[in-house]
Amino acid sequence: MANVIGFDDGPFVRTHTGSVLLVGAVCARTRLDGVVCGRVRRDGADATRRMVELVARSQVRHVHAVMLQGIAVAGFNVVDVRGLAEALAVPVLVVARRRPDVDAVRRALFREAPVVRPRVRGAARKWRLIEDAGASEPLGVGGLWVQRQGLTLDAARRLVTATTLHGNLPEPLRLAHLIAGGVVTGRSRGRA
Repeated sequence: MANVIGFDDGPFVRTHTGSVLLVGAVCARTRLDGVVCGRVRRDGADATRRMVELVARSQVRHVHAVMLQGIAVAGFNVVDVRGLAEALAVPVLVVARRRPDVDAVRRALFREAPVVRPRVRGAARKWRLIEDAGASEPLGVGGLWVQRQGLTLDAARRLVTATTLHGNLPEPLRLAHLIAGGVVTGRSRGRA
């Protein structure tokens, strides 16, 4: 199995502004082969660019897929799933433990009454990226939900199954979560 990179952000307090740690864990099946890290802006618009840079600058070659735990990192720094797939010329799989509540996401981005106004800078662009990523669909494995770019649902199932060792979360995502938490807080938490 070729290398798969999973990205997750480090924990931060709700009032935090500025940059947030972004970690990418590269795995061949379930074996960790490399780690990359950088920083992205809280609620910013640089996540996609930073992920492309981190993969391009890494010494790990032949990354054949990218996994994300949710479509946004560092709060509302929404990843352009289609743009990421095109820039790296690999499939991108967004994984979630439960079906995302898109209505709640929209309410978090926009005030609805009496007039629709953004709550978050760049809300309209962020919402377009969320819509462009497509609807979440049940994977049929581990109770997970996915959004996908560049691979079929069956291929997504095979990818998740091949990269999952414990529980239902693929190792690239589980390890990125553990590493990011450990770096930021000095200890990691098991559930991603």
